[in-house]
Amino acid sequence: MLIYKLQVRLKLIYSIKMDTKIKKGEYLDTLLRSPKTIFSTKDVALLWGGKNEAAARVRLSYYVRKGKLIRVHRSLYAKDKNYEKFELATRIYTPSYISFETVLTRAGINFQYYSNIFVASYVNREIEIDDQKFTFARMKSYVLSNTDGIDHKQGFAIATKERAFLDRIYVSKDYHFDNLDSLDWDAVFQILPIYNNKRMIKKVNEYFKHNKTNQ
Repeated sequence: MLIYKLQVRLKLIYSIKMDTKIKKGEYLDTLLRSPKTIFSTKDVALLWGGKNEAAARVRLSYYVRKGKLIRVHRSLYAKDKNYEKFELATRIYTPSYISFETVLTRAGINFQYYSNIFVASYVNREIEIDDQKFTFARMKSYVLSNTDGIDHKQGFAIATKERAFLDRIYVSKDYHFDNLDSLDWDAVFQILPIYNNKRMIKKVNEYFKHNKTNQ
């Protein structure tokens, strides 16, 4: 009786796997239905039911040749040219998240406009893709992996203005911020310990006192 039940269960599991297995004509549709706009080869292999990465790469190359997908960077693909640039920025090097001037300018903390997209990552590098420059700033791994002050959006991670403010102090010894009035200082001091940096503690307190004096 026990053997019979096990056989029935195995048949059920096998039938479920067969039902969920992607058929030949459904590979592209599976990608197009995804909310993601950028896919790595690994993403696609998983999305296609754990397909071998080498086999996924061959199929992706075929779709690129046929104009069904576009290749935007090494092992990164997009549905079309209307992909989310922040999503691409955080997929070139992982882990990474949008930060620095990209966040600070949007929050009105910096007044100068920057066309570059600034990213916290594990390398210092600048890359240009489709006339868009991406500037990567290196962070220590223990800082980069800490999610305090990081918001997760659809397809990418982005720093809060408080985290971006601290990130900039972390990588720049001297920096001029135009307007710190919008910062939540409680949040700033809550995030600050993740950097484990005495210079930063001193500098942040200087910015805090200066900001309070000028209000």
